[in-house]
Amino acid sequence: MKEKMDYTAFYERIGQLNGWDFSSLNVTSEDIGWNFYEEVTRCTEPSDLLLDIGTGGGEAVLSIAHAALLLVGIDLSHGMIETAQRNLKASGSRSNVRFVHMNAEQLTFPDQFFNVVFSRHCDFCATEVYRVLGDGGIFLTQQVSENDKCNISGAFDRGQSLGVQPGTLMERYKHELGEAGFQDIQVREYNATEYYATPDDLLFLLTHAPIIPGFGERESDFECFQQFVKQNRCDKGIRTNSARFMLIARK
Repeated sequence: MKEKMDYTAFYERIGQLNGWDFSSLNVTSEDIGWNFYEEVTRCTEPSDLLLDIGTGGGEAVLSIAHAALLLVGIDLSHGMIETAQRNLKASGSRSNVRFVHMNAEQLTFPDQFFNVVFSRHCDFCATEVYRVLGDGGIFLTQQVSENDKCNISGAFDRGQSLGVQPGTLMERYKHELGEAGFQDIQVREYNATEYYATPDDLLFLLTHAPIIPGFGERESDFECFQQFVKQNRCDKGIRTNSARFMLIARK
């Protein structure tokens, strides 16, 4: 069944520990449809102002800082923003990047301020995105589909979206974007196969991402984890899936 969890507390804790950095994972993927940040930069001109909603530890914004005049990353988690500020300082000369603690439902930016707004795996307010985008501006969002990591959710009998009809979130966001005023809304989807090289790689993912609510808090979780690894290990690694959808909307 789908379980609720305290996302605010989770992101505060993970934000301070790790940000949104999964670069240490040894994982390979097959049939990934796109790289989200390549899609963002493809829509970006050097003179553009960009807004990243749900920036986490700012890792992605810093990696594409060369692509725009100004990039602003916001997050509701104080812990994430603290990590983002540390990452910004460590990056050296990224003078065109700012990180701000802010609620996505109440953006404190002027109307039509940004050329591109994007959000990866984070909720957003369509009306606020529309307001801060200039005419002709582009909004991109990549989100986790309901059937993501379906064999893991099944093994633990709980998950973020276990039991929710696939496509539910995508249709909701499409409707909200249309209601906000966006005219041209494009949809893309993929369901890739992932292979985690070792149990430690998969354990890091489950500990640092809200795939299984309260992972590790139940006595049975470690036994379920061991059984899952045994049943899903193959020559390429420990198999699961990565299901994503992307919406691209122009104002």
